[in-house]
Amino acid sequence: MPLTFFGLTNDYIQSVYEEIFNLKMHGNWSFQEAYSLPITIRRWFLRRTIKYYEEKSEAERRAMEKV
Repeated sequence: MPLTFFGLTNDYIQSVYEEIFNLKMHGNWSFQEAYSLPITIRRWFLRRTIKYYEEKSEAERRAMEKV
């Protein structure tokens, strides 16, 4: 079992990379921009991006029901 006292766990760094990937794919952020964000701000942008796509999907669903 790897020591984590002096560093980040593999699971944590994987979750950070997932967050950065999503900001790059859906927000056109550079790796350095996303990586440099404070955690709370990075997660706010992720939650806001999710909310945007959920609202967009719901609006499209409602529009298709009217057809």
